[in-house]
Amino acid sequence: MTEKLKGIAASEGIAIAPAYLLVEPNLSFSKSKVTDLEAEVSRFKEAIDESTKELEAVRDQAKKNLGEEEAQVFDAHLLFLSDPEFSGAIENEIKNNSINAEAALDAISNNFISIFESMTDNAYMQERAADVRDVSKRIMAHLLGVTLPDPATIDHEVVVIAHDLTPSDTAQLNKKYVKGFITDIGGRTAHSAIMARSLEIPAVVGTNTITQDVNNGQMVIADGLDGNVLIEPSAAEISSFDEKGRKFAEQKAEWKKLKDQPSQTADGKHFTIAANIGTPDDMKGVLENGAEAVGLYRTEFLYMDSSDFPTEDAQFEAYKAVIEGMKGKQVIIRTCDIGGDKHLDYWDLPEEMNPFLGLRAIRLSMHNKDIFKTQLRALLRASAYGKLGIMFPMIGTLTELRKAKAILAEVRAELEAKNVKIGEDLQVGMMIEVPAAAILADQFAKEVDFFSIGTNDLIQYTMAADRGNDGVSYLYQPYNPSVLRLIKNTIDGAHQNGIWCGMCGEAAGDSVMFPILLSMGLDEYSMSATSILRIRSLMKKISLEDVKELANEACYVSETFEDNAKLVAETLKKLNIN
Repeated sequence: MTEKLKGIAASEGIAIAPAYLLVEPNLSFSKSKVTDLEAEVSRFKEAIDESTKELEAVRDQAKKNLGEEEAQVFDAHLLFLSDPEFSGAIENEIKNNSINAEAALDAISNNFISIFESMTDNAYMQERAADVRDVSKRIMAHLLGVTLPDPATIDHEVVVIAHDLTPSDTAQLNKKYVKGFITDIGGRTAHSAIMARSLEIPAVVGTNTITQDVNNGQMVIADGLDGNVLIEPSAAEISSFDEKGRKFAEQKAEWKKLKDQPSQTADGKHFTIAANIGTPDDMKGVLENGAEAVGLYRTEFLYMDSSDFPTEDAQFEAYKAVIEGMKGKQVIIRTCDIGGDKHLDYWDLPEEMNPFLGLRAIRLSMHNKDIFKTQLRALLRASAYGKLGIMFPMIGTLTELRKAKAILAEVRAELEAKNVKIGEDLQVGMMIEVPAAAILADQFAKEVDFFSIGTNDLIQYTMAADRGNDGVSYLYQPYNPSVLRLIKNTIDGAHQNGIWCGMCGEAAGDSVMFPILLSMGLDEYSMSATSILRIRSLMKKISLEDVKELANEACYVSETFEDNAKLVAETLKKLNIN
């Protein structure tokens, strides 16, 4: 009997494959006395041998899928496994205290972790604590006879099942084998969902119970078009969803014909459709989908995919690769947006009661000026290779903006004193995601070259609702008149002061939101690359005359989110647009 769940469609497409549970197993154990000490030591050595073989396979697979640099962490783990000081201490613990291998491993590994974590004057040695945790967890799993999931080792077609997926988890998914994923929690704006769209794999999130309802190997269907999940579907259901997937593929093929066409309305008005990216690897999708710019390069993934702060040269090369890859088209690069739900193991940040309202993004950068200046140097050097826009996130006051610009000017002066070339087309802009900035958009517009509206955070701050909290997910309302008024005020403030305004939040690629934004005169629409051709197709069917009154109705006549969804549906129906 088929079991059906309903979730949130987070990335379009249909995936049908066996389930792969990316869920941490139970590694609890009981401490016990042992009499046959040699046998217990032998059992421990077998666990070491099995862990070594497993890690070698993981490392080799990671090299193929992710590259040499990403696989280096596994070389570090292998070195630790072969370290006689570590394994010898565990063997002695077994023999000296006549205890089982699990208890000995736990005691010694915790001791090593404490030692490394106490080395506050040596960041490299502090980081080794994480290596000990990972290695010990793998050995413990072998001692207990349980399997650790590892996305880097997947070598057959699967649908990944998880409570949630971190950005680093998602980055390890090899789309050759991972046909889609399903999670217990999350929404369309979660970072895992955003990356799924970048990888072009179907995703359904927010099912609440998928990890409890499915077993490894069970056939599942992930319907990323409508948010449906089927466990152990019938042959007829598989056939039906195969057909649904085929029709979607045909639609995508039609959209592909628009790849090299300009983004313009039915009455010939041109607007820019751009792509959001996380790494230079995303450029393939950007080019394949005909993006006219990169409207958002999320640089925090450079930090999140590294075991230490990325160097100036490493950042320069990453930025340069994207700028050169766009061949003269503009690239907007956002300075580091760490904080909130994005954390770094190697950056010791304070615990906060409300991290989304705390030290994050530009606030964190200006509290760590050396780290900020390193990034700005890399960006300014890269600007010589194309058309770059530097964008500051989470600006809330004019004072913050002026401080950020002053630091940028300071770095620029230092580079120019060394005769370092800086691009002539460089623009400096800011994100509008704090309501205070949206309200004073006309003032901010006097001091920047462009705005880019970050709807994900603007909505959560306007509605006072954590976008990652399923309990208040109903308040994530991009079409709410209050949100729309802030967006319209931002666009109007930009145009009154002669600058352009874009949007790089998920709403830019929303088919309901798009006609309203077009009516408001938004200049640039930046979205997941996979949404570009769908929105370009929709743009070509709408003239500005058709929607000239839509923005005012949506902002000042409609009373609710639902009113505006209905308003757009009726408008498109009158225009015979499906």
